[in-house]
Amino acid sequence: MKFALILLLIASAAGCGGYGSKSMTPQQPGTMPAITQLNPGSTSAMGPAFLLTVEGANFNSNAVINFGGAAQTTTFDNASQVKATIAATAITTAGTVKVTVTNPGTPGGIYGGGTAAATSAAMDFTIQ
Repeated sequence: MKFALILLLIASAAGCGGYGSKSMTPQQPGTMPAITQLNPGSTSAMGPAFLLTVEGANFNSNAVINFGGAAQTTTFDNASQVKATIAATAITTAGTVKVTVTNPGTPGGIYGGGTAAATSAAMDFTIQ
């Protein structure tokens, strides 16, 4: 009988804002990167791999260049410049490729929070 009463008291406390309740913090917007220039701005189809430098603002240290929608292994120089080597297989056909930069989100803790991923507006890269 005492055991059942103790369980009832613990369950009541947990359900009434006691031990089981926690306040959740909503996810916050991430830092929005912006692209101002691609260097080079074009290349030849069927050419060799090349180093793409993306200049802009608000690049996080873990920012990722997306070339034609595919995430590239990215090197962070500073908050206004990131680089990636674009494989020859990505430039086999003439046309325009969209380039963006994504700042990945940060996870929240047990109470939520963190930041959402943010992706820049696209800039066109020309394959001739």
